[in-house]
Amino acid sequence: MLSEPTYLAARVVAPMIAKHFARHRADARPEDVEQLAPIPPAGLVEVMIDAAFWASLRREEGHPPRISLALLEPAQTTLPVVFGQRRRLMPYNLLKLAPAVEQPGIHLGVWYDEDGLYVWGTATSIPPLCFVLEVVEPGLLVVKHRRADGFGKFVNVAILRGDQLQLVDEDNVAVADCPALQGFLPDQGLPTTRGEIDNVMVELAAVMRAHGRGGLVLIVPNQSTAWQESIVQPITYPVVPAYGGIAEDRGADQTRWKWQEEVRRAIGIVGGFTAVDGATIITQDYHLLAFGAKVARAETSVPVDKMVLTEPVIDSQARFLHPAQNGGTRHLAAAQFVHDQRDSVALVASQDGFFTVFAWSETLQMVHGHRIDVLLL
Repeated sequence: MLSEPTYLAARVVAPMIAKHFARHRADARPEDVEQLAPIPPAGLVEVMIDAAFWASLRREEGHPPRISLALLEPAQTTLPVVFGQRRRLMPYNLLKLAPAVEQPGIHLGVWYDEDGLYVWGTATSIPPLCFVLEVVEPGLLVVKHRRADGFGKFVNVAILRGDQLQLVDEDNVAVADCPALQGFLPDQGLPTTRGEIDNVMVELAAVMRAHGRGGLVLIVPNQSTAWQESIVQPITYPVVPAYGGIAEDRGADQTRWKWQEEVRRAIGIVGGFTAVDGATIITQDYHLLAFGAKVARAETSVPVDKMVLTEPVIDSQARFLHPAQNGGTRHLAAAQFVHDQRDSVALVASQDGFFTVFAWSETLQMVHGHRIDVLLL
């Protein structure tokens, strides 16, 4: 029988999560349905979150667990590791198994029978829309699922931090007036072929956040030099000729697996330069122009004194504030750059894990900052 969950947030969020997966499955094309994972029942979602939460607060030999749980049967993955004896889904068993599955891409496989949920082994490949629950750190859990085309980080659905619950807002009307920010919304559909949804910027954001040093990326129009008015000259580290690894790999005629690996590699190369002090500058078609650049207010401009800040979380409210209230020097530089170069976009990763995208809102006639760290966990 299923044990009675005691983590209140699990009970609150479980029906919402089940509804999310049911909606995406209903929106899938008929020819794609067979490859999708089954809809996770709300009751099982609640039990999985409860067990993972209490496991996250324990330690094994002084180390907190980092676990990824996937709700699927062994037949739904390739080359699974199947245990000779199932292990009941409970905090103690998760804690004991955690050291074996800390590497990225390895999930503990979870399924159920009349006696309840159990861990059957490990999986390294999972179907689209498979319910995944990741223990990031003590008290911090993320519900997510794999993208249909398999490229890039998983799509986050909900974030639980102790008694704090954040549901990702897929529609997010807060950025409806700012097309430049809409590319950072979660996937609206389930693409099955390369190129239907462009996730390069989201992947670059994940790399920037992962290295933990903070960073600033300025995305400028192709074939434009106007952005140089907002950069201290001469640029310390120009890239000549511009590095086009991401663009070239995206257009290469090769297998999907090879294409994905090459794009990831190129994104990693560009993302590495974002750890260098100063701004990394790339074009809208992903050519690297420079790194370590210093942002300066354009001579014909005025200091930016107001911006709007939103977050892709259900029930979050837009805030109007001075850019200096939003963060440190990187945030202020990004807001000023977008204020001066209104056809550009800026990405800012903070050392504390926050991540903000800046773009110009024609409707509001001000800089629009969009906090997307909930999408990058």
